[in-house]
Amino acid sequence: MVVTIPRWQKPRIDLRMKTRRVLLLAGPRQCGKTTLARSLPDGNTEYRTLDDPGLLSFALADPKSFVQHDKQMLIIDEVQRAPDLLLAIKQAVDVDTRPGQYLLTGSANLAAIPSVRESLAGRIAKIRLRPFAQGELAGAQPAFLDRAFDGNVSTPKMVTNRDQLISLGIRGNYPEVITLDNDERRDWHRDYLTAILERDLADITNIQRSDAMRQLVKVCAAWSSKLINIADITSKLPIKRPTVESYLNALEALYLVDRIPAWTQTDYGKAGKQPKLFMPDSGLMASVLDWSAPQVRLDADRSGKLMETLVYAELAAIADAAGGYTIYHYRDRNHREIDFLVEREKDGALLGIEVKASATAHKDDAKHLEWFRDNIAGDRQFRGLVVYSGEHAFRLGDRISAAPISAMWE
Repeated sequence: MVVTIPRWQKPRIDLRMKTRRVLLLAGPRQCGKTTLARSLPDGNTEYRTLDDPGLLSFALADPKSFVQHDKQMLIIDEVQRAPDLLLAIKQAVDVDTRPGQYLLTGSANLAAIPSVRESLAGRIAKIRLRPFAQGELAGAQPAFLDRAFDGNVSTPKMVTNRDQLISLGIRGNYPEVITLDNDERRDWHRDYLTAILERDLADITNIQRSDAMRQLVKVCAAWSSKLINIADITSKLPIKRPTVESYLNALEALYLVDRIPAWTQTDYGKAGKQPKLFMPDSGLMASVLDWSAPQVRLDADRSGKLMETLVYAELAAIADAAGGYTIYHYRDRNHREIDFLVEREKDGALLGIEVKASATAHKDDAKHLEWFRDNIAGDRQFRGLVVYSGEHAFRLGDRISAAPISAMWE
C-alpha cells in the first residue's frame, strides 16, 4: 500500500486555485510537484507533461492549440521546456477569466530564463515546493515560527539526538531517498545531478564548460552556509568571474542553490550586505561532498555545516507554507553574526536563530543575539533562539532561549 504524505503547501494551492486563473508550482526536480499536482483535481482535469517528446514537439510547434482544453483544469508539467506556452495561456485566460484553469509545474525559475517573454502578471500565483520538510514526514504542522515568535518553543516529546540529526542531514528529504540505504542514496543524488546538468541546464542557458559547472556544484556544496564571495569561488575554478556568476545564477534558477539576503534594515554602518549561499537539501550537499556519518560526527566544521543546512531547509519550508515570514542572515564587520534572522511581515517583529551542532547550549552561544537585541532591534519586537542537538528547552536570558533542533518539527 502506498502511503501519501500530506504536503504543507496543499492548503495554499487549494486556496489560490479558487481565486487565480493560473497557478505555478515550482521547485527542483523530484521534490514531489507532479505527485502533488495530480492529487489536487477532482477528476475533471487533463494532464500533459513536456517530458513526453511528442507532447513537447506539439507544444513548441503550436502553443495556442496545445493549451486549449475542455476540462475544468489543464495541468502542464515542466512548463519551462516550452516558454511560449505562457503567452498562449495569457491569451486564453484573458478571454475566459474563470479561476483554476491551468496548473503549471516547473523545475526552473521562469523569471530567470531569457526566452520567457510573458510573466502572466495579475493572472498567476506562484508557490514554491521543496523536498519534504522533516515536519511533513513527522506529521506536524508548519507552526514552529508562530510558536517561536510567541516565545513558546518547548522540549519536544520525541527528541532527535545528535547522531540521529546527522543521519537525517546526510539522508536529506527528496522523496525517493527516504527509504534508500547509504550507498543507494549517494548514487541517487549523483545520478540526479548528472541528469539535471546534462539535460535541464540546456532549457535555461547555454553552458559552454560542463566540466566547470560540475566543479561549481561541488564548490557550492562546500560553500553551503557561508557568505558568498565570488572572487574566492572563482579562484577555485578554471573560468572567469562573469562566467561563474552566470553559472551560479543557472544553479539558482534550477533550485540547486539558494541565496539568503543579509538583513540591512539598520543605520548601523558596519552591517554586512553579502548574501549567504545554501544548498536547499543537506543530503544532496553531503553526497556531493562524499560525506559519511562517522566522518561528520568527529568533525566540528562538517557537523556545523550539515546542521545549519538541515535547519535552513526546515526553516525555508516552514516559512513557505506558513506565509508572512522572510528569512535573512546578519553579519557585521566586527564578526558578530546571527545564522538566521526571520522577519514577520505583518508587524516587522524579528526572530534571531543560532544553530549549534553540539549537544549542549550555553549563555555564551547567545551573545550575538543579546547584542542585536540591545543595539539593533530598537523598537521592534525581538526574540532569540539557540537551536542545538541536545534534549531540553530552557531560558538563556531576556527573550532569549535554547531548544532542541527537533522542536522545529514537534
